[in-house]
Amino acid sequence: MTEPAPFADALAPGRVVADRFELKSPWRQGGLSVAFEAHDRERDEPCEVQSFSAGLFEGEDQARAFAATFEPWMALRSERVARVRAVVVEGPNAFVVTDLATGRSLRQFLDEAAGEPLAPARVVEIGLALARGLEDLHAAGLVHGDVKPTSVYVDGPNVMLVDGGTTPSLWTAKDLGERTALIGTPYYAPIEQFGGEAPGPASDIYNVCTLLFELATGVQPFAGRSFLEVFQSKLAPEPPTFAQRAPKLASRGAFEEVVRRGLYADANRRYRTARELRAALETVAGGARV
Repeated sequence: MTEPAPFADALAPGRVVADRFELKSPWRQGGLSVAFEAHDRERDEPCEVQSFSAGLFEGEDQARAFAATFEPWMALRSERVARVRAVVVEGPNAFVVTDLATGRSLRQFLDEAAGEPLAPARVVEIGLALARGLEDLHAAGLVHGDVKPTSVYVDGPNVMLVDGGTTPSLWTAKDLGERTALIGTPYYAPIEQFGGEAPGPASDIYNVCTLLFELATGVQPFAGRSFLEVFQSKLAPEPPTFAQRAPKLASRGAFEEVVRRGLYADANRRYRTARELRAALETVAGGARV
């Protein structure tokens, strides 16, 4: 892990983190962090620096505990997961430096589609890439923890997962009483996370199947205007069909069943591994009607 540098309050373009990563401009922002496009002076190439608010941690020790959980990510090499280059602690601030994703996020694709579904074959391609990315992560003992439209970037045939490990790392670093806000994104999280379980491989698979449902139909599988309503809709014993959420959409046959299997309230009825999900998607891609 990169040694901590002197703490500075201002986060603005031009600041250099760890005497190496020069911040250019903020380009992604979430509830817990802001990501800057940056320049890696040592390698003379672009990168991303994700900054986590100092208010997120009680002090430098907690920031260090958070940063330490990212060390295994620095050894991961996957074409489908943004590589972690360094983790920096400056006072109570933590920075995670990764490769800069190219293309557009699935959030942008969904916004532009304005409720219209993506082409089924394209959804299968994206699903296969995500399943393979999860296989790489889980084989290394890692968990993404919060797969959603803003954490998937698509550039032509290339699909990349970003922001991996953030939710599990915060879960580890923060006190139990503070974890209720760290279940991931409620629309994409399985019901067991609502009950306090930490993110794991099973939740990653659930995240991906929720996302595939949304890409294939233009709407999320579980409706609700509040945290509680979303949770209640996820308790149904059978996941919704495509037509139940998008009445004008014809059945997608085998592909629809592949997606729905990953969305059961009962975890025992879902895919056990990312490899199982990939195999099911490969069967669909290999000739079944989508």
